[in-house]
Amino acid sequence: MDPTVSLQLGVDRSSPVPLYFQLSQQLEAAIERGALTPGTLLGNEIELAGRIGLSRPTVRQAIQSLVDKGLLVRRRGVGTQVVHSQVKRPLELSSLYDDLEAAGQRPETRVLRNTVEPASAEVAASLGVAEGDEVHLVERLRLAHGEPMACLRNHIPSGLLALDTAPLEATGLYRLMRAAGITLHSARQSVGARAATADEGARLGEPVGAPLLTMRRTTFDDTGRAVEFGSHIYRASRYSFEFQLLVRP
Repeated sequence: MDPTVSLQLGVDRSSPVPLYFQLSQQLEAAIERGALTPGTLLGNEIELAGRIGLSRPTVRQAIQSLVDKGLLVRRRGVGTQVVHSQVKRPLELSSLYDDLEAAGQRPETRVLRNTVEPASAEVAASLGVAEGDEVHLVERLRLAHGEPMACLRNHIPSGLLALDTAPLEATGLYRLMRAAGITLHSARQSVGARAATADEGARLGEPVGAPLLTMRRTTFDDTGRAVEFGSHIYRASRYSFEFQLLVRP
């Protein structure tokens, strides 16, 4: 049975909003709230068009817009399939692992590097250690439903906690910190954007020059000690940050 039948899709022809966009927004909302889960196959475009009273090109345009967003994929011989919703991450002190899990995205982790190295000037300043002091470096590829989402590069003060590869691939860094008795309190963070390099594109499944979101964060515990400095990149096609802005009284 076509899963879109139960969605009660419809359009307002008196609205200035294009019909294809109205439909795409309804389908996207269904994906976001889990009514259309990853792996779900959409029904025939002609049947969908007839049921809503739209032309097939309009329906095709709506679906293509969601393909372009990475929410749907067209598979030859299979049909149009839901991939996943874009992760919308609130700007609060949480980990990507927790955010993906909360969004029903089945997070996975591949540890790319797990080593000790001398602190660069930037890392030393962020962690409050001397330049050249040993710090722990962990580089991970974070995936959701088997698809790359982000490359995470974290520096942690040496000796802060055990950082074996197996636990790092089984759960999130912040969960390991909390399990070690570290109370995360606050963070200083900046968000930006840039184009993907060849190596980054290969890791994330994006072409060279594709837009990436960047985040740099220094996290502090409840004593004011810096416990990690992160430098992360995210696929802009799969990820966004959400802000809540308040008017200053």
